[in-house]
Amino acid sequence: MKNNYSESSLGTFYAISAFILWGILPVYWKLLHAVPAAEILAHRIFWSAIFVVLVLLYSGRKNFLTLLLDFRNRISLILTGALIGINWFTYIYAVHIDRIVEASMGYYINPLISIFLGLLVLKERLDRIQWIALILAMVGVLIVTYHFGRIPWIALVLSVTFGFYGLIKKIMNLDALSSLGVETLLLAPIAGGFILVQAVKGTGSFLTADFSVTGLLVFSGAITAIPLYWFAQGARRIPLSRIGFLQYIAPTLMLLIGVIGYSEPFTAIHTVSFGFIWTALALYTLSLIRKVRYVEKPIR
Repeated sequence: MKNNYSESSLGTFYAISAFILWGILPVYWKLLHAVPAAEILAHRIFWSAIFVVLVLLYSGRKNFLTLLLDFRNRISLILTGALIGINWFTYIYAVHIDRIVEASMGYYINPLISIFLGLLVLKERLDRIQWIALILAMVGVLIVTYHFGRIPWIALVLSVTFGFYGLIKKIMNLDALSSLGVETLLLAPIAGGFILVQAVKGTGSFLTADFSVTGLLVFSGAITAIPLYWFAQGARRIPLSRIGFLQYIAPTLMLLIGVIGYSEPFTAIHTVSFGFIWTALALYTLSLIRKVRYVEKPIR
């Protein structure tokens, strides 16, 4: 029981850390506003692969590519690689066209996708308070969606791709860093080819723009891989439904950055919808506290 509780606490810490870092990433991508989104994506993939592989080699896990020998693992890693690639591009593109608020909405919808997938595929269960919290969160998201006035494709792409990414990661239950290394390596040849073509044409920003831009492009590998590793570690240790609710941390930070930092609009309708969402989070937190107290209650 104690070990299970420790694993759950560690998983929760990993997940929270990942979502905080993801929440503040729009600031990083804004620093690269002069670089096209496709080029940023290519560098993000390429340098992520290099960073993760170096960490794997340093830690002695040199046989991580053997994951591809198993057909089920190979298909799963190809799927997760494709999903995360689409997610990354959509996110970067949203920041570039000043749609951080819509991106944050996508990550508000995403936990609902995760909770739904947890219930449907993994047969996870919610108690009465958690069901009420889920319904309130859905109402909050529906209010934002209705007020948006059109199909929020950025939000939908972000939520669906990352929801299924989390589900597959949960089912695979592979070493987090090794699977991340394979995912990025599968995409790296495409990304590297894109960077090379741009270099030959003389249209790329790498080594030709300001030195700080080159540095930010290279470091994008580490800033990308670290939260993904933390997320994978968290997803292995805690229920997908809890991951779903903790994910509200990232869009909240993104929303604040978009509205306060970059003056994107935030209306009274947004205030009402987020009120529902935060009420849902409060209820879910109360439910978790009750469960922890039950686990820790001494046997007399």
